[in-house]
Amino acid sequence: MSATIIDIQNLNFSYNGQPVLVDVNFSLRAGDFMVMIGPNGGGKTTLIKLMLGLLKADTGTVRIFGQSPQSVSHRIGYVPQDVHINQNFPVSALDVVLMGNIRPGRGWSRPSRQDRAAAMEALRLVEMGAFGNQRIGELSGGQKQRVLVARALVTNPELLFLDEPTASIDTKGQGEFYALLKELNKTITIIIVSHDLMVISGYVKSVACVNQRFHYHGHAEITGEMVEMMYHCTAEDTCPVELIAHGLPHRVLHEHDDE
Repeated sequence: MSATIIDIQNLNFSYNGQPVLVDVNFSLRAGDFMVMIGPNGGGKTTLIKLMLGLLKADTGTVRIFGQSPQSVSHRIGYVPQDVHINQNFPVSALDVVLMGNIRPGRGWSRPSRQDRAAAMEALRLVEMGAFGNQRIGELSGGQKQRVLVARALVTNPELLFLDEPTASIDTKGQGEFYALLKELNKTITIIIVSHDLMVISGYVKSVACVNQRFHYHGHAEITGEMVEMMYHCTAEDTCPVELIAHGLPHRVLHEHDDE
């Protein structure tokens, strides 16, 4: 059985006194590919930032690989939401990936031959090896996202977070992007935030609904309950399940259990 790499206990977090995450208890084993869904403002990005150590919980604990997130940051990759790159800035895809080697306190230094080799290997891993010298502004949305994933992979992380990575990619590109993540998942545990329910249903291994509270579904299923949570339900609502598993709709009844 795979080891537990994320363990969150009794986590609560608020902004300016307003609850964002309430009593989150959650563990994840190595090798999982989990998608987090939920309404805007439901706490998905906040939860990622807590697991990255970028935010501190009001109460509760967050342990990654059995340690504090800050202690294991070198074992984690992150592709944030809405990465803005000046399209006219003369930076290549390889230059962007090399930025993934910059760490707080390390300062800037000219990339070594080993740094460049690692960056090129990361580009090859996401099938962008032929575009290393291409200006980032000349790439398509899907190609840019692959470069950003390569930037997150350049340090060989064991855990990868992606926050809405396909927002600027067309439908065909989304399928190709998730197929890439599925391949990466053979060696890396992945957590992704996404609204692309029909696309992700064929790629992920588990689903979590986040709307202040956290509900984990250990199956690759997108359900009517989850759709309701995304658009209508409050944290206390109980919704019926309309199952869309691997493209085959059928219906079951299920209730979340907060106990």
